[in-house]
Amino acid sequence: MYEPIRTKSVHTPADHADDFPHRSREEELDIQLAGHLAALLAVTDELGLGEAGDRIAEQVARLRGAAPARHAGRTEASAAALHRRAHALAGRALVVAASRADTAAAILAAGRMDAHAAAVAAPAAPARLVGAH
Repeated sequence: MYEPIRTKSVHTPADHADDFPHRSREEELDIQLAGHLAALLAVTDELGLGEAGDRIAEQVARLRGAAPARHAGRTEASAAALHRRAHALAGRALVVAASRADTAAAILAAGRMDAHAAAVAAPAAPARLVGAH
């Protein structure tokens, strides 16, 4: 009455499942962490924070095996918006660094979060006119 299914099911594993490269969880976390830190580096460079950018670039180079490309692509974003973006990126990097137990990257990310949170919380310095008392 019923005819048997003659085609392979989509749930049947492929015959050649080992034909493509697989990455370990640690390798995937390295890629994620390097990506978050590279994005943080771009915002840090845009803010003109050279020393902090150098420390972030060192971590990206360690994870990727090569120095990251750096340029200060300027946007029209305010400094406060850039600090908020950098804080969020550092938070993402911290989560991944903690997940992969990368102490150096976690300390760096936490420090950047603190620095950007302080920059957002600090009131902008009032403009002073030359010769004004």
